[in-house]
Amino acid sequence: MRISNSPCRAISLAFLLSTVLALNPADGDRTPKIVDLGYARYQGTALSGVHQFLGMRYAEPPIGDLRWRAPRDPSPIPGIQRADTLPPICIGLGETTTANKTEDCLFVNVFAPSNATPTSNLPVWVYIQGGGFVTNANANYNGSDLVVKSGSGIILVNFNYRVGPLGFLAGAEVRRNGDVNVGLLDQRKLLHWVQKYIHSFGGNPGHVVIHGASAGGTSVTHHLAAHDGRDDGLFVGAIGESVAWTRSLTIRESDANFARLAARLNCTGVSRMRCLRRLDASTIQTLGYTPHEEAMALESQLLFQPVIDDDLFTAPLYRLFAQGKFLAVPLIVGCDTNEGSLFAPNASQRSEVVSFVQGWSPQLHGPQIQQLVDLYPPAEFAPVPGRARFFPPASQIFADGVFLCPTAWIASRRRIQRVWNYRYNVRDHVAVAAGLGVPHTFETEAIFGPGQAESIRPGFLGAGASYSTYNAAVVPLLQNYLISFVKDLDPNSLRSSGSPFWEPFTPDSAVRLKIQTNRTAMEALPLDLQGRCDVWYSFEGIMQEEK
Repeated sequence: MRISNSPCRAISLAFLLSTVLALNPADGDRTPKIVDLGYARYQGTALSGVHQFLGMRYAEPPIGDLRWRAPRDPSPIPGIQRADTLPPICIGLGETTTANKTEDCLFVNVFAPSNATPTSNLPVWVYIQGGGFVTNANANYNGSDLVVKSGSGIILVNFNYRVGPLGFLAGAEVRRNGDVNVGLLDQRKLLHWVQKYIHSFGGNPGHVVIHGASAGGTSVTHHLAAHDGRDDGLFVGAIGESVAWTRSLTIRESDANFARLAARLNCTGVSRMRCLRRLDASTIQTLGYTPHEEAMALESQLLFQPVIDDDLFTAPLYRLFAQGKFLAVPLIVGCDTNEGSLFAPNASQRSEVVSFVQGWSPQLHGPQIQQLVDLYPPAEFAPVPGRARFFPPASQIFADGVFLCPTAWIASRRRIQRVWNYRYNVRDHVAVAAGLGVPHTFETEAIFGPGQAESIRPGFLGAGASYSTYNAAVVPLLQNYLISFVKDLDPNSLRSSGSPFWEPFTPDSAVRLKIQTNRTAMEALPLDLQGRCDVWYSFEGIMQEEK
């Protein structure tokens, strides 16, 4: 929104051009600041101790002919733009366009201490939201609480990126007439934006830590392995929550998915990309939900993921990390105790578990799936409230295969000299009663602080409220570990008084921090988990075979 007919018009042009967070102390914390980014001037909102800049463009709207193309620099915007309203997020798979969900969605939010200046040189925390690469599930989390908790010692950044077919449609025809992996290219564009502009908010472009949850955590590992681990100077540390590794398709394998989607949208002939670019975003995202009739919901989502394009990614992540083709920066990586509970079917028979595994591991054959399912006998699992007998093993199979074993694989790479592993085990009564235990990314609400990050988990409205009551003690503990890491690339230097020393994970000392309310402590990676992961690792080559 352009400012007009306001007192700001009386401010001299010379003052505006010189105002890049350079406020006089007499102006006070509550004076809105203006940053000049060259292509636009943005006026933020002054809160107690924090200045928020919401909804700033970091790229040109990816619409029209820019659909399925790498993000471009934003065009100049005249006047002073109010950056005081949360922006619309990117329309997701199965969603329709609304005022709050659009294709024009490449916006960034910055939360900075109110006393920050261009010479403050503060560490920068960039949060990459999750959503399975099909939705913007953690959009617009408010970073103000973390800025305050850090002692006004950090800058926090979050942003949107394209998802679903609009972000991850792939195939040879897409590459000939555009770009693939554009959702990840959006993320890298944002990281380049941070390098160019974050000093204007008081940040240090030479000290950026990236952090993601779920698909955001997976994105973190993609950035570590991008261009075979080439260091483009975009970040110096990384945090991955609930990193999920599933099978990566190649460009050739993606051709069939592209053809099916184009056919469903009545785009045939020699100009399919031109036809697809003329359609409205809602049509593409809703009809893209089931690209072929046999697909289950989970399998349908897995079709829109980062692909091996022989440029940004030359091989599956397992292989790149095994070969040392990743950026070996200090790293925190971890999972929740019940990672699979949000995804597993409420199975009452073994055959349902077999079908579930087949759906997201289609390369595995019958005997191999049977071998995997045999590792999870239902008799070894405690009953789960409101769930059938085979739900616990189905949940653990998905947790191991997609989250826990990839996390252990990452942590055990010798090339990473400093890596810290965790298991989040904070129990919420509402989540437990819903049969979900400690579910996928449940720590995110604690990291951002009560009330700053709404729970988006279906089926247990109110989970997370315990961070304001009986689980309140874990919030500052977790925040201080991560603030310490963002500031010093070490979670221990600024940890809470009385909290345990977080020992690093090494191939010779497989330990992790078990985070619990009032009972946080180190623990060894269980031997039974290591044994199950060895079986998963033995199948990894088969699971990545090209069809």
